[in-house]
Amino acid sequence: MFPIRDDNPGRRVPAVTIALIVSCIVTFLWQTAGGMSEAQQIYGLGVTPAFLFGAQEQPAQYALIPAWLTIFSSMFLHGDWLHLLGNMLYLWIFGDNVEDTLGHVRFLFFYLLCGIAAIFANALPQMSSTIPMIGASGAISGVLGAYLLLFPRARVLIIIPIFIIIRALWAPAWLVLAFWFVLQVINSIVFARLEGGGVAWGAHIGGFLTGMLLLMLFMFTRRSNSRRLQD
Repeated sequence: MFPIRDDNPGRRVPAVTIALIVSCIVTFLWQTAGGMSEAQQIYGLGVTPAFLFGAQEQPAQYALIPAWLTIFSSMFLHGDWLHLLGNMLYLWIFGDNVEDTLGHVRFLFFYLLCGIAAIFANALPQMSSTIPMIGASGAISGVLGAYLLLFPRARVLIIIPIFIIIRALWAPAWLVLAFWFVLQVINSIVFARLEGGGVAWGAHIGGFLTGMLLLMLFMFTRRSNSRRLQD
């Protein structure tokens, strides 16, 4: 099933969410402009565990930036239009409300921390892997985890393709996001032994769980600060 929109309007303009979407789109347009080969883009700006952890030296032609900086650059790269549009759709649907709750600055830190945690969740079990990781899905998975805790009863319009029939219906957010998370876990088990790239299921799982934990931490610190101000 694919989400289209939710019925949970925000109270203010989601400036950071919009900026992240624009940044990813502009980056992808740069990727397709042809100024750099696809291999240079992916291996030079994507996260390759073997390069990140020093298990293998990065070839000179791919050493565009220090390996640790690829943790950040990789979040804005995408493999194709479908990869980009799918990620941006999820970020647009669920990001605005999380940003509305956390505030602009906190949301930006939240997003980046989720992305970093997602990368390490996928890279640590395969530290010698030379398969690069790109995409915003790890960070966006954290947004989904936070949305699940914040707005479980919000409704999400989804489409369900059944052969040649497409059915649209409203479903509670907790069901949509729980189904999404379970699907990531199942896929990570099914495809665990496959090599050669594909989807970083571990990043999705790690990002989602990190988003839930960070949200609870952020909300707890906000309440603690409010109490201090009242005292």
